[in-house]
Amino acid sequence: MSDTTFDYIVIGGGTAGALMCNRLTRSKQQRTLLIEAGRKDDYHWIHIPVGYLYCIGNPRTDWLYSTEPDAGLNGRTLRYPRGKTLGGCSSINGMIYMRGQSRDYENWAALTGDDTWRWSNVLPAFKKHEDYYLGADEMHGAGGEWRVEKQRLRWDILDAFAQAAQEAGIPHSTDFNRGSNEGVGYFQVNQKDGWRWNTAKAFLRPTCYGRPNFEMWVNAHVTKLIVETQPDGSRRCTGVQVWDGHEMVTAHATREVLLCAGSIGSPQLLQLSGIGPADLLAQHGIEVVADLPGVGANLQDHLQIRAVYKIKDAPTLNVLASSLYGKAKIGMEYLFKRSGPMSMAPSQLGAFTRSSPELEWPNLEYHVQPLSLDAFGEPLHSFPAFTASVCNLNPTSRGTVRIKSGKFGDAPAIAPNYLSTDEDRKVAADSLRVTRRIAAQPALAKYAPEEWKPGVQYQSDEELARLAGDIATTIFHPVGTTRMGADGDPMAVLDSRLRVRGIQGLRVVDAGAMPTITSGNTNSPTLMLAEKASEWVREAAL
Repeated sequence: MSDTTFDYIVIGGGTAGALMCNRLTRSKQQRTLLIEAGRKDDYHWIHIPVGYLYCIGNPRTDWLYSTEPDAGLNGRTLRYPRGKTLGGCSSINGMIYMRGQSRDYENWAALTGDDTWRWSNVLPAFKKHEDYYLGADEMHGAGGEWRVEKQRLRWDILDAFAQAAQEAGIPHSTDFNRGSNEGVGYFQVNQKDGWRWNTAKAFLRPTCYGRPNFEMWVNAHVTKLIVETQPDGSRRCTGVQVWDGHEMVTAHATREVLLCAGSIGSPQLLQLSGIGPADLLAQHGIEVVADLPGVGANLQDHLQIRAVYKIKDAPTLNVLASSLYGKAKIGMEYLFKRSGPMSMAPSQLGAFTRSSPELEWPNLEYHVQPLSLDAFGEPLHSFPAFTASVCNLNPTSRGTVRIKSGKFGDAPAIAPNYLSTDEDRKVAADSLRVTRRIAAQPALAKYAPEEWKPGVQYQSDEELARLAGDIATTIFHPVGTTRMGADGDPMAVLDSRLRVRGIQGLRVVDAGAMPTITSGNTNSPTLMLAEKASEWVREAAL
């Protein structure tokens, strides 16, 4: 590396960054630099779907963050995985393709005052990069880079749960991505022929790698944004400082710097660069470049409450993986068919419903699995069981991401403040009751489900809410920490085109830009954000 000048600098080769590079380098006249703190995605467990078990908590692929002790979780801390490799979180996540609900985007349009975020206006951006396994229709695209397939497995116990959910009043669904995701069915996944399909494969390889106007630095950690005062008194981001493991180098951008470091990394880098709450920056001796109190605020996440049911007379992964024969069978099925448990997304069956019948839209999402364990990373239980994890899709609790020091290598303080509102605690209690109602339906009776965790002794709102604090865990969907908003909103970090307020030449393009969390998994909505941002960046260059 050396001092180098580019038209565009993209910070972070994850979900959004990979797409941004693909789109920007289509113009041969403009040079783009991608800077990724992690390594290339050449670790074999990234590409085998079940490999998330070996990528999360692995310094090869994960930033290894943890939350601060959380009062809503009765003082517990949680592991907080974030991808640290090309492909970012798309290299270690659950591979579930989920757009959210149309109402999410209508709300974004209202909050930003910009109709570009309405459902009818974001749908074309979703379809533009989609390669849907059933082909194109009014809701799906085909021929794009982002492959969407059905899963390559089924389980009797999951089919029975789906039938029980229908008996409990939840309709069957074959597609959660048509504007309203209410229903129960198997998730669609970002896989191709039984392999994980991450954004590095989709958008960087082979296209960007073969373009002479594209350069990529890996194992390179951006430590600071360079912001300079212009002759007219305005401020502009003109480049970045980068630590390559040996020395500090500088890269310059003549057009724009695109910050795609994610809901944790982007607010951290902004704060380290003097862009953030003035009181926090002063606390760490950082010169204030722009006093933006919303940087690191508005953290939202989906908190899942895992209910485990012991069952009888049904194969589950607990039993199948408990013997050498079972493990060999699993391996051989994947080797020869690219199917079976090694092709599994972490959750296979999904359901969307309401915690209370008077609600207009579904506010709960289920991730149902033919397995059980005490906690992620722990061994499977020795008895047959299934897990029905449920999350509040639209939490009202808000948390923060704040630097702990002025050193770029120090992880920030992540404080989600889960279950900090009465509404969220009520939804948590009600969601466990919905789970129990499904489990009591006739379709599951032959398996004699027994609530092993949390336990039927917990019944009242207070007991169930406290219980949620004891057993709930993140589903890894942090958003909102650099949110966009309308002019005049003092907590909006970005305008509706994702430009950082008060700083020219700088946009944040990642899940942190979301003003409110989407009703489902957040990876594909992040790609949609990047698709729209890439158009605006190109328009600005004309």
